[in-house]
Amino acid sequence: MCPVDLLAAHGSALDVFDAAVRAAGPGDWARGTPCTDWSVRDLVNHLAVEQLWVPHLLAGATLDEVGTRYDGDVLGDDPLSVWEKASAAAREAWLSPGALRRTVHVSFGLVPAEEYGWQMTLDLAVHGWDLATALGRPNPVPDVLAGRLLDVLRPMIDDWQGLGLFDPPVAAGRNAAAPDRLVALLGRRPR
Repeated sequence: MCPVDLLAAHGSALDVFDAAVRAAGPGDWARGTPCTDWSVRDLVNHLAVEQLWVPHLLAGATLDEVGTRYDGDVLGDDPLSVWEKASAAAREAWLSPGALRRTVHVSFGLVPAEEYGWQMTLDLAVHGWDLATALGRPNPVPDVLAGRLLDVLRPMIDDWQGLGLFDPPVAAGRNAAAPDRLVALLGRRPR
């Protein structure tokens, strides 16, 4: 896998989620999402927290060193501003020299930063779909990004089944586009 390919995919997925966050109006934050336990605010908070962790983990911090500083609601009174700052800091960390050659501490052990990067890219893309769906917007995941995520992550996704990360896959249809196949693989019903 080419690191530049990962960075391009990550940037595209970040744009997907960012556009969905920017589409949320004042009355949308309490709406339900396809992640049945989460409102729009909960979903954006989840992704903001993930982004806040990135600079620490890419710098070599352990989970214990980061601790509980990002537990709970980090969005405060200005969710968009918090999202913008968290996502910008994460993107800067990913683009820092040598970031993809590092090893990262995650909940299930040490992994190559590149593997962590693909996981984060998948999460941004799929939750971008979740957020867009909650807001009544079309599937925002570009075909090229979805196809690349399917190629790179299909073996990992199979291993993740049963861990509670995603619902079991659902049928997407024989002629479904790559974005629909991606979300179906992760237990979402394509629209």
